[in-house]
Amino acid sequence: MNPAAPPGQEYATAMDPVEAHDPAAWREGFKTGLPTLFGIGAWGLVVGIAMVKTGLTVWQATGMTLLVFAGSAQLASLPLIAAAAPVWVIFATALVVNLRFVIFSALLGPHFAHLPWKQRFLLGYISGDLTVAMFLQRYPSAEWVAGKLSYLKGLMYPNWFAWQIGSLIGIFLGSAIPTEWGLGFAGTLAILCITVPLIINNAALCGVVVAGVISVLAYGLPYKLGLLLAVVVGMVTSMFVEEFLAKRKASNV
Repeated sequence: MNPAAPPGQEYATAMDPVEAHDPAAWREGFKTGLPTLFGIGAWGLVVGIAMVKTGLTVWQATGMTLLVFAGSAQLASLPLIAAAAPVWVIFATALVVNLRFVIFSALLGPHFAHLPWKQRFLLGYISGDLTVAMFLQRYPSAEWVAGKLSYLKGLMYPNWFAWQIGSLIGIFLGSAIPTEWGLGFAGTLAILCITVPLIINNAALCGVVVAGVISVLAYGLPYKLGLLLAVVVGMVTSMFVEEFLAKRKASNV
């Protein structure tokens, strides 16, 4: 307790928006996320190559990876761009694919609502699936803990750099890599390595299975709308199963 602080001010001091950097917490976050960085970089490499191979110029692809920073949305939009799909279809597809970040924001919000909006905006931009999942495993409750923000940055900043470095390498080397190398399959393996650990409960597993089935059945839809349909149905399925299991658990208590 700070003896100079007026009574009742200790909590406000702890929640000061300008939180001191905690090197130990940052290193802990970095070490936690370190095993995933190679997979993130490899996934970025494949997406960078895919952007160039689809027909984007080097500078267009570079702008896309820096501004969008979402591999799934980038890959989902590429065939639509190549097929000259309407702009609203491209944006709708990218929006639906990234709706999970709305859930991530709702989960992280209580932890960092005290921060200035610019700082929260930056954290939202550099957030990723794995970094959010690993942070919530370490800090499942929202009470203030010293070093929590530094731990999150230790997860997110290296993740962002790994993605961008891999993606930029893929963009600038994409034209020199033959298509017959089959890097698309390597990208599939990379995203599987990233996705599988996120399927942590029955609701998520059901959503993935349903989305996979729908994507196969709706493969023939124009403008790759089967992907959009699969994502929507998979998300709805996950929410329905999660609500059903929660009610079932509550009724058994």
